[in-house]
Order: sequence, then C-alpha cells, then structure tokens
Amino acid sequence: MAGETMTVTDATFDEAVLASETPVLVDFWASWCGPCRMIAPVLDQIAEEHGDKLKIAKLDYDANPDVPSRYGVMGLPTLLLFKGGEPVQQIVGAKPKRALLKELQPHIEGINA
Repeated sequence: MAGETMTVTDATFDEAVLASETPVLVDFWASWCGPCRMIAPVLDQIAEEHGDKLKIAKLDYDANPDVPSRYGVMGLPTLLLFKGGEPVQQIVGAKPKRALLKELQPHIEGINA
C-alpha cells in the first residue's frame, strides 16, 4: 500500500481507517472544491514518501455523507488524522506540503517537514 492514496467510502471507512494499525490521514474532498484539487498532488507526494508510516485516504464528501457528519466536517478540504481509531489532528484548508508535514510530525514518528 505504501506510495498510493486509497479511496474510502461510508461503507469501508471503519475497516480501512479506524481498524488500521498505521495512522491514516483522511482527505475529505469534493469535485467542485478548488482547494481540494490543489492539495491532491501534495497528498500523493506525501503518500509516496511516507507510505510506510502513514496511509492517505480520500473520501468524497458528496457521495459519502455519513462519515463527514459523524466527525463534524463542514469545510473542504478537511484532513483528519486517525491513530488507533481516534481522530488526533484536524487540518482545514489547503496547505503547502511542508506545512502539512509540520502539523503531522508530532503524531507520526519519522516524518520530517
């Protein structure tokens, strides 16, 4: 799985994200969201470079309403970092790669900004 982003849905979220032993950064996005399109290549790069320490999952906000409402996701893009089945970090809005890594660093050993 290292090196790729994965797609999750309302149906697969619990198994793919909450049950994961590896921390999972979930990207809540929508096709009409410009900043979501801007951040997508950055997340792909992070997945490639840090896929052994962190999984990146993408969840289409419009097609999967249950999970965003469960976690109170209102604005897009929203990134939620899950560790041990719990959300430990929330990042709202598109940010440069270095800024994202800096925010993730306290939660993921071996990730450097």
